[in-house]
Amino acid sequence: MIHTSHTASSVPDIQPGEPIISVRDVVVGFGERTILKGLSLDVMKGEIMGFVGASGGGKSVLTRTILGLVPKRSGTVEVFGQDLDTLTYEQRRQLEQRWGVLFQQGALFSSLTVRQNIQFPMREYLDLSPALMDEITIAKVEMVGLQPDVVTKMPSELSGGMIKRVALARALALDPEILFLDEPTSGLDPIGAGEFDELIATLQQTLGLTVFMVTHDLDSLHTVCDRIAALADGQVIAVGPIDTMLASKHPWVTAYFHGKRARAAGFVEQGAR
Repeated sequence: MIHTSHTASSVPDIQPGEPIISVRDVVVGFGERTILKGLSLDVMKGEIMGFVGASGGGKSVLTRTILGLVPKRSGTVEVFGQDLDTLTYEQRRQLEQRWGVLFQQGALFSSLTVRQNIQFPMREYLDLSPALMDEITIAKVEMVGLQPDVVTKMPSELSGGMIKRVALARALALDPEILFLDEPTSGLDPIGAGEFDELIATLQQTLGLTVFMVTHDLDSLHTVCDRIAALADGQVIAVGPIDTMLASKHPWVTAYFHGKRARAAGFVEQGAR
């Protein structure tokens, strides 16, 4: 494990089952269009939270708002008990070391090798020797189920599944406590998606991660998520385990969890895990 300056700032000690991410009344818009309309959501420490909603409904926008990549018009976002709006630049950099992000499609730097991609966060935040960075890189590559020799390859030489795993290794480079996943199984075949779900569940249990996963994959929701939050009309309209989703009477939730794709996957019949 890398021990960075996580403990340098005085931060609340969040216990399992307490909110590690707390979003309150957040409003986000672009131009005249409002995407998130007073959205509120808590993500508890140690859980895998699945976040679902219609395409273009704002799922990724919420992730990017929490990360500070998209400005909000109003509301508050607290992570690790800290209001992100009140942090100094240095405090913000320390906090950013405590989360990792896997963006949709992997978002690897195409001109960098796998090794350089994974080491990018280390160079940004840490002062480590090249030898130690190489050692950590190999450990992360093996952690996500890839062979060590992949580190010399370019992203263009990788399959879609390998790109996702390399991106996951980069997200884990700083030993984060929170992992943000944006459509992690999109573009993967069912077998590859299932293996990736299994990997996420194993890493969450092994490393004690909190996982916030934007997804539309019904199988992912069923197999790995402890709770699910459903987004419609710019707000969270249902939160809870699978049974809560199946019992919801909201039209969007009903259409999503009882529609043709859900029935084809045997999702409705299976119920909660």
